[in-house]
Amino acid sequence: MKFLAVHPSCLMYSKIYLRLEPLGLELVAAAAERAGHSVQLIDLQCESHQDFFRSVQRWRPDVIAFCGNYLANVPEIIDLARATRDLLPDAFICVGGHSVSFIPNEILRHADGAVDCVLTGEGETAITGLLDAIGQNRRDLKQVPGCVTLDHRSPPPAFVKSLDDLLPARHLARHRRKYFIGQLDPAASIEFSRGCPWDCVFCSAWTFYGRNYRVKTAECAVEELAQIREPGIFIVDDVAFIQAEHGMQIAEGIARRGIRKRYYLETRGDVLLRNKEVFKLWKRLGLNTMFLGLEAIDEEGLKRYRKRVTLSKNFEALEFARSLDITVAVNIIADPSWDRERFKVVRDWCLEIPEVVNISINTPYPGTETWHTESRRLTTRDYRLFDIQHAVLPTKLPLAEFYKELVDTQRVLSHKHLGWAALRQCAGIVVRHLLRGQTNFLRMIWKFNSVYRPDLQLADHRQPMKYEIDLPPPSTATVKRDDLYIHTNSGRKGRQIDHHTEEFVDATRMGTAV
Repeated sequence: MKFLAVHPSCLMYSKIYLRLEPLGLELVAAAAERAGHSVQLIDLQCESHQDFFRSVQRWRPDVIAFCGNYLANVPEIIDLARATRDLLPDAFICVGGHSVSFIPNEILRHADGAVDCVLTGEGETAITGLLDAIGQNRRDLKQVPGCVTLDHRSPPPAFVKSLDDLLPARHLARHRRKYFIGQLDPAASIEFSRGCPWDCVFCSAWTFYGRNYRVKTAECAVEELAQIREPGIFIVDDVAFIQAEHGMQIAEGIARRGIRKRYYLETRGDVLLRNKEVFKLWKRLGLNTMFLGLEAIDEEGLKRYRKRVTLSKNFEALEFARSLDITVAVNIIADPSWDRERFKVVRDWCLEIPEVVNISINTPYPGTETWHTESRRLTTRDYRLFDIQHAVLPTKLPLAEFYKELVDTQRVLSHKHLGWAALRQCAGIVVRHLLRGQTNFLRMIWKFNSVYRPDLQLADHRQPMKYEIDLPPPSTATVKRDDLYIHTNSGRKGRQIDHHTEEFVDATRMGTAV
């Protein structure tokens, strides 16, 4: 069969700071290729809707799969699916990915027959099961794990047997030089692990994977890395190097092979402090940027988000990260309850530190505990505004003032690292990029004022709304965790970490680590 994999367009944040390789979709495409199907991939981060429709009309695929990793892309996906159904009435159209795994019935209802099924859970096993079933009888999908249609829900999704078996079909991405993150331009993406054993209330990584955590062996990780041509590498793990031995083994393999890359990764402050030697070694190998999700600069905020790490530990982690002489980026969550004084406190703190600071807005998402326990009512049900850059809960300030304070804060922080001053400081980087024909980083420096504007954010709230997200269930103080999981929680046996690391995770989850 002819199989077309489709990634939707960029969201607000990625219009400036990053455009990531569609790694998940490449892995799904690779699984379909290995099963003997003819596969194409189109990434609408780099191509237009017109390109997509031309591809559909010329190639006439039998199966079209849309990637729904981000909630804000749902309206675009539904509209494309509906238009595709008109062009190819007999094509099988499905949607899969992280965010849609939590709302499959909503997707099917919005599509009104344009989407045949939603695949929940990991895509590699789901797509091969689906394609096999379609080949036999497209009307009988009841045995495809993780498959949801309008009239049935199949057994729970299944994990891939081993992350070592996965190798993305990078050759299908036609615009590889357009992928970047910050200074890493161009940049490929790679995963060394899947899942997260922590349980932050605002996050759905742990609920998607059922608190399971799996790793790719160091040998396979290094071999895959050696095959990547891009000089920049974004390590997509939710928390990098939870287990010191695993991080060390990969690093040592990279050193032995003489692989020279520059790396961007995300981790927790307590993991950084626990595994200092691992991060020191990665610095020597080319670690360029480290992203730390601090989320709050006060104990009250950390408790609200259940970060399981103390403020002093976060600040200690910042000090150590600075000592590595790498770019450190941190995230702070702006709560809708913030007033002008709170924004000023955050601005003043951020201006005192050398780190790059990103401000995101506290947003309840389906799949998170906050979605079930948040007592405040949604002020909008427009999927497009669920992108952590718009307020979907009532704000203490009038909404226009909230956005003005938010953008003013972001602009102050941005000016530390973008604009003429930044250009002078990183002129060498810009020149090297330009000599290679890479302009993503240079364009990023100048885009802020055209993308982040309070009037534009307010205007987004006034846009006609075609599809409304379902209201969350009645708020409860606690939620039954098994009801949140997409993949079945396997307990301790589902986490590929050693005993001491499990004790460390457990202690931090209980809030007792020191």
